[in-house]
Amino acid sequence: MRHAGSGGGRAVSFHLHISPETRFLRLPGSFLLDSGERLREVEVAYRSWGRLSAERDNAVVVCHALTGSADVDRWWGKLLGGGRAFDPEVDFVLAANLLGSCYGTTGPRSPRTPSGAAPAAWGGDFPAITVRDQVRLQQRLLDALGVARVRLVVGGSLGGMVALEWALLDPGRVEAAAVLSAPARHGPWGIALSELGRRALLLDPKFRGGHYPEDDPPVAGLALARSIAMTSYRSRPGFEQRFGRDRRGDRFEVTRYLEHQGKKLVDRFDANSYLALLGAMDSHDLARGRGSLENVLRALDLPVLVLSSTTDVLYPVEEQLELATLLPGADYVELASARPRLRSKRRPA
Repeated sequence: MRHAGSGGGRAVSFHLHISPETRFLRLPGSFLLDSGERLREVEVAYRSWGRLSAERDNAVVVCHALTGSADVDRWWGKLLGGGRAFDPEVDFVLAANLLGSCYGTTGPRSPRTPSGAAPAAWGGDFPAITVRDQVRLQQRLLDALGVARVRLVVGGSLGGMVALEWALLDPGRVEAAAVLSAPARHGPWGIALSELGRRALLLDPKFRGGHYPEDDPPVAGLALARSIAMTSYRSRPGFEQRFGRDRRGDRFEVTRYLEHQGKKLVDRFDANSYLALLGAMDSHDLARGRGSLENVLRALDLPVLVLSSTTDVLYPVEEQLELATLLPGADYVELASARPRLRSKRRPA
């Protein structure tokens, strides 16, 4: 499966945003989703750095955020390298594009019947997916690669939700987790902001129920959805500090910023994938089917680093504090705009 745009209009060439180093694993048979539906011949796009040890116990799994990819070197490059947090000289660093995304792993742009002669893409009919579905698919990847132990699973936002589910779904393999700006469950505030982005897309006439042609996607709706999201990733003081009421000509700089962010996304991302991943985030709830949230978190007995950003409106500090307070092995670090600020919640020795 390769995502090359075609046609004479504005086709988004997703293959241009997939690193040549990306590898692909196709699973035989079908993959069962939480919804009860099955996907056939699911494909996983992934990248790795370093080598798996003879004991198969040195993996570090890095999980990307909403519009990210398996390319850790592109979005967390400063953490990757010798002597850094993700050290290929010591660790087998592994990142997989999440189920539902558009950078190589099965998603709305994938064919319904991969082995068909002229397969049609899922488009707007792609089934609902959950964060647990995404983790179960990554488990299959690690099984195929022979990974026995994961030293650390780490991610931010949606990636942080994936990391938390990893810790619960595979406690025998995961030794520690680190999550940045990710809640134990998506609350009404997060769901409301998702809904604004969702409506922006659905109201675009070019969305066409999710069955838009490659050369005429709903760029206006996706750009607006991204603009809404960008306002939730920063705080009011952050916008004041960066933009104030500065203008360029007759337009505010903050307006130009939002338009720029929207254009950047529509040039590299698929609208249906955006909706599929928003749905996965909204369904995120570590307690679903497991009992009370408090009991679920208190039973998670492994080291977890919880990082919170004071400038994040989408996932406020209070949610991260709740998570860190209920996890018995949590360290909590609050990232202020100027420098990290440590709180008193520490993991027991």
